[in-house]
Amino acid sequence: MNIPDYNSPSALKSLMEENEMAMQKKFGQNFMVNPAARTGIINMLKISNGDSVWEIGPGLGCMTNEILSKGAKLTVFEIDRGFISMLHGFFHSYEKDGYFRIIEGDVLKNWFQEINSEGKDATKIKLFGNLPYNIAATFVADTITKGIVFDRCVFTVQKEVADRMRAKPSTKNYSSFSVLCQWRYELTAGIELAPGNFWPRPNVSSQAVLFIPKEKTSYSCSNPVLFVRLVHALFSQRRKTLLNNIKPILPQGVDANYVFSEAAISSSERAENLTVEDFLRLSEILNSAKL
Repeated sequence: MNIPDYNSPSALKSLMEENEMAMQKKFGQNFMVNPAARTGIINMLKISNGDSVWEIGPGLGCMTNEILSKGAKLTVFEIDRGFISMLHGFFHSYEKDGYFRIIEGDVLKNWFQEINSEGKDATKIKLFGNLPYNIAATFVADTITKGIVFDRCVFTVQKEVADRMRAKPSTKNYSSFSVLCQWRYELTAGIELAPGNFWPRPNVSSQAVLFIPKEKTSYSCSNPVLFVRLVHALFSQRRKTLLNNIKPILPQGVDANYVFSEAAISSSERAENLTVEDFLRLSEILNSAKL
């Protein structure tokens, strides 16, 4: 089966109709029809021949084709059965030669099993995904909670999601999601994509964001699960102070004022004004207090 013309919305539409397939809005399905944008974004991954790459939500394979053309050993995660069938046909030769694998189902449920199944080292895997907000937020939080840091990640997300990922303290877009993204990675904004770069045409612009791992010493954390709980708790009610928001996760017998005093942070402050380093310091002190 020949790959379709990924630059032609009409060709993609015809292919879908001929195979009685429909776009699933709930999966955030859009195809990038601008070849220069596809190449530019995949180049951000800096793929070398033989690199292990994961792709989340390949759809009909427009980005898949770019990745495989660089000699990568590619594993894709796809939930749509129609797309899965198409991908097997389009990339049969790569699959036969051991350069292409499909993991079927919800990536949020099976990515960690895939890491563990063969003792894979995530630090040697490059990751790409064109992700809707709900999947991006859940996936990033899940990976860091489990202590997984990839070699390099490029996510194409809605522009407003990219802004949240990279937001700085004391700005309106700064949130728990910002802290989690920036805890283990340095983030760099890539190409911004107007709606016309996609088919079907979305209602908003998108942006590619590059994630490069930080040095381990800069994100050292004794209890990642507690850190994530703390970040979510302190942002749970943005208008309330740290003192109020920390109470639900405070261990019995631990004085909140002691925790904030040890961290040299005012208990009357709000989460949106704390740096990633502030959250790490609070987490370490809270973890020691639990012990």
